[in-house]
Formats: sequence, C-alpha cells, structure tokens
Amino acid sequence: MNIIECNIPGPLILEPRVFGDDRGFFMESWNAEAFAKAGLDLTFVQDNHSRSQKGVLRGLHFQNPGPQGKLVRVVRGAVFDAVVDLRRSSPTFGKWTGVVLSAENKRMFWVPEGFAHGFLTLEDDTDFLYKCTSPYAPQHEASLAWDDPTVGIEWPLDGIEPKLSAKDAVGVPLADVKAFA
Repeated sequence: MNIIECNIPGPLILEPRVFGDDRGFFMESWNAEAFAKAGLDLTFVQDNHSRSQKGVLRGLHFQNPGPQGKLVRVVRGAVFDAVVDLRRSSPTFGKWTGVVLSAENKRMFWVPEGFAHGFLTLEDDTDFLYKCTSPYAPQHEASLAWDDPTVGIEWPLDGIEPKLSAKDAVGVPLADVKAFA
C-alpha cells in the first residue's frame, strides 16, 4: 500500500495494491495487520454506504463529543472528498485538504478524529463506503458550513448549485463550531 501524506498532518491518501487482469481486479480494502504496520492501528465499529446523484454535497459533518475516524472510498462513480481540521490546538486549525476518490483510481482516504468531513459527487449513482471508529450519535452530530469563506474549500462545482440536505444547508461557520481541544 502506498501512503501519501496531505498538506495537513493526520489525513492520509491510501493507494492499495491492485492486482488486475482481463477478468477484473483484486485488492484488499482493509487488513488490520497491514494497516497497523503502516501506523494505522484502528478498530472500526460501523460500516456505512451511501449512493448519491451528481452534484450532491454531503457535509461537512463531525461529532463532538464522540468524534469518528473514517476510512472512506468510492466503489462506483467519483467524489471530491474534503476535510477540515477542527482541532483548536492544531497549527492547521481551520485548514482543509481534499482528494478525488473514484472507482477508477481505487484510492482510500483516512479522516482522523477531530476533522469535519464532506464530499461532492462528481458522477451519477456514486457509491461511497466508509468505516467508522465510533458509532453514529445523531445527538452530537454537527455540520460546518460547506461554503464558509474563512475555510475556503475549492469545491469543483463547475457552475452547478450543489444539492444539499436541510441539515447541511444550515451548517455553522467555523467561528461558531464546537471545536476539539
């Protein structure tokens, strides 16, 4: 597995070894021993799967208390995946990083606890899978405004208006976020 560090310490882009031939391909998307050897000694408690049409923007979600680490990937379609550092003690507090994840590139993205996470679907019928280190706790979930100018995520919207849930349409600005220590 190839591990690529991002411009913010913590999030990682993971490129698994893919074995392909004329029949298709094989890859390990999770192997506890291999990930631990790579410095990611993780315990997952929940797997999630979402399907979205092109132009859906989900996020930027986080839980506090009960933060979730997430290992995310796309098995059909493509997304622009973004995270924002919400750790007040971090020198990169309020900074973002992003990556394109697709069925074609087979990349995975490690989102550590203490980050807001969201994605924009780039193709119709995109299937997004993610493993979580803590269970979903709706009473502690919050949304950072996807378009907060102080964060300045460069979403590849190409002139389209993103499709948002009611919850995501009223995300709070970074200044009002209940951040992590």
